Amino acid sequence: MEQIFKKNILFIGYNFSPELTGIGKYSGEMMHWLAEHGHKCTVLTAYPYYPYWKVQEPYRKNRFWYKKEVKKYPSGGKLTVIRCPMYVPTNPSGLKRMLLDTSFSISAFMAILPKLFQKKYDWVISIAPSFQFGLLGVLYKKIKGAKHLHHIQDLQIEAAQDLGLIKSPALLKLLYGTERFIFKHTDVVSSISDGMMERIERKAKKSLLFFPNWTDTKTFHPLSDKAALKAQFGYKATDWVVLYSGAIGEKQGLEAILHAADALKTKQAIQFVICGTGPYKEKLITMTQKMNLTNIHFSPLQPMEAFNAFLNMADLHLVIQKEKASDLVMPSKLTTILAVGGLALVTANKTASLHKLIHRYGMGIVVDAENQDALNTGILKAFEDTNTKKMTDAARAYAQQFLAMENIMSAFEKQL
Repeated sequence: MEQIFKKNILFIGYNFSPELTGIGKYSGEMMHWLAEHGHKCTVLTAYPYYPYWKVQEPYRKNRFWYKKEVKKYPSGGKLTVIRCPMYVPTNPSGLKRMLLDTSFSISAFMAILPKLFQKKYDWVISIAPSFQFGLLGVLYKKIKGAKHLHHIQDLQIEAAQDLGLIKSPALLKLLYGTERFIFKHTDVVSSISDGMMERIERKAKKSLLFFPNWTDTKTFHPLSDKAALKAQFGYKATDWVVLYSGAIGEKQGLEAILHAADALKTKQAIQFVICGTGPYKEKLITMTQKMNLTNIHFSPLQPMEAFNAFLNMADLHLVIQKEKASDLVMPSKLTTILAVGGLALVTANKTASLHKLIHRYGMGIVVDAENQDALNTGILKAFEDTNTKKMTDAARAYAQQFLAMENIMSAFEKQL
């Protein structure tokens, strides 16, 4: 058996446990796993704020200064979490997100300074977004001689450019130039999907490490009695539930769900559920009221202990993205849908890696992004199709084979 030498690891990223969704979920699980397996890990992160866009209890009273949390493991591993103060906008715009990123970079830099005079870390891991955290990783690598891994969860600059959040050519030139500097001076660049890796490799001019997002296939698994599950969450056994569960932001294009609900309102069994929180939620609620839609229900984020049952309740899961973002972001919500053997309807263009992946394994339905008629038709076809078991079985099988956390993290550990 190959021997794994235990490492001292420094992590830099503003999303972390106890955030339950998005990048914070994966970063938290990654560092807890490494500490459980005997590595000594230090995390520079922010106070938990996502996807609510405000610092959560019980952290609010400390949010203007640094806070240290330490956890030791029987393996000899240790996890030290240093919470850094950061500006968190209530309504994040392009400029406010840049201020958020920069404020964390400054406070994390202040936390790194004393570490330059302490025993060096073997590896420093920076997480994008924000891409600029890679500069902190490069700084530590250059001064202390550590190895640096820059892991890209989201192509932040491209997404901001494509969605019109950043329009200044001079600013875009500066951002892309900074990113190229990070790529040039880091040891390993990794990302989460084939499509993202292809785009990054063209910019970075180096091969990338494939480090996909995972799912807990033990916690999240298929349950059979949908009627009982629907009753548990307040729905009728005859309801056919179309669920969107995840962050509610502008880049998802979730108003398409409202238009689908409007187009399909004569099919009284079809009930749409939007679960989650985010800066765009209030706007969607207002739109729903103006459109007089009675077949849309808004639900808060579910507690972890109820989440498997909640996902299993749904007859169809929506993974909705705008056209320009459809190959930039690998939706984290999809991995959990696959784990529960859910029937997923994904909006992605035919050239997108996600489109090709779902077709290759026959594990869901794909329709063109930002095509309302295609979305409506896809939902209706799924509603009328009485034999979707082949797709849901394929979804679960794919999750077990390719998305199991233990397999992915063990392979990553060997890379370190």
